[in-house]
Amino acid sequence: MPIDFLPILILLILSALMSGGMVFLSHLFGRKEPNPSKLSPYECGIPPVGDARLRFSVKFFVVAMLFIIFDFEGVTIYPWAVIFRKLHLFGLVEMGVFLGVLLIGLVYIWRKGALQWD
Repeated sequence: MPIDFLPILILLILSALMSGGMVFLSHLFGRKEPNPSKLSPYECGIPPVGDARLRFSVKFFVVAMLFIIFDFEGVTIYPWAVIFRKLHLFGLVEMGVFLGVLLIGLVYIWRKGALQWD
């Protein structure tokens, strides 16, 4: 393992130990008072009406997945734009293919009606 990654490894180990230690200490020293109101769903101080565990529509999942995909696009385009001058034509073609695939995907989900909220 290269010595360059040693600080990152130390940071990861210390972060994991600190996180685990905090959770353990919270569990060890925290209050454990059972109370029926802790098991009830909280709705902004208003008494809950009906069952709190309702099924969500699959459309929420689809919208979340589409957001993640296109958010990844933005995260990918930013570093490319920063080093665009060093990449020359190859970088332009590569990003064009990437955006083309995403555009084809967007047209596909648009035609399938995944963006309709009816």
